[in-house]
Amino acid sequence: MKPFSESCEQNKSVILETIKPILSSCQSVLEIGSGTGQHAVYFAQQMPHLQWHTSDRVDALKGIQMWLDEYQSEGGLPNVHPPITLDVTQSQWPDLNVDAIFSANTLHIMGWQEVKMFFERATQVLNADGLMLVYGPFNYQGQYTSDSNRQFDGWLKARDPHSGIKDFSELNDLAIQNGLKILVDYEMPANNRILLWQKEAA
Repeated sequence: MKPFSESCEQNKSVILETIKPILSSCQSVLEIGSGTGQHAVYFAQQMPHLQWHTSDRVDALKGIQMWLDEYQSEGGLPNVHPPITLDVTQSQWPDLNVDAIFSANTLHIMGWQEVKMFFERATQVLNADGLMLVYGPFNYQGQYTSDSNRQFDGWLKARDPHSGIKDFSELNDLAIQNGLKILVDYEMPANNRILLWQKEAA
């Protein structure tokens, strides 16, 4: 049975509403942490001009492929590529050059060292003026934006002490260090955000 995420089902349309105009002039996207694969198939259907590259750790690849296979049997999604193995800590990232990177609900699962590697290596696959969009909950000035985020952060840290909701200012410092500038911080439903950075000219 293919994996299913209720949160993906609930947030896919509102995420699409924000990212569709942003990605209108892009041709290729690398999704880091494709999870179940639900976002990939939905966004690829709605934005057929994009070549959508799925990726995740090895244990998630089978589930992503199951979602792709289901759509292939219904006529196919020619603009979605088979999932590739990508752990942000691996020294060699896929040999790709893309116009944009998209990642949803990943940074709060990572430890800080993993987040640093995410920013350091993501920019290596971005084309000039490439975009990076990150969806999820974030703190501001060390403060939670809601009680639900505070509770969620407690749950994350109980499961893995290295994980937890990250602070926007610390993430943006990492982005600046790696040649990215913040363009927009979008407010999203359920106390989430979409952070949009752009790669600056070398």
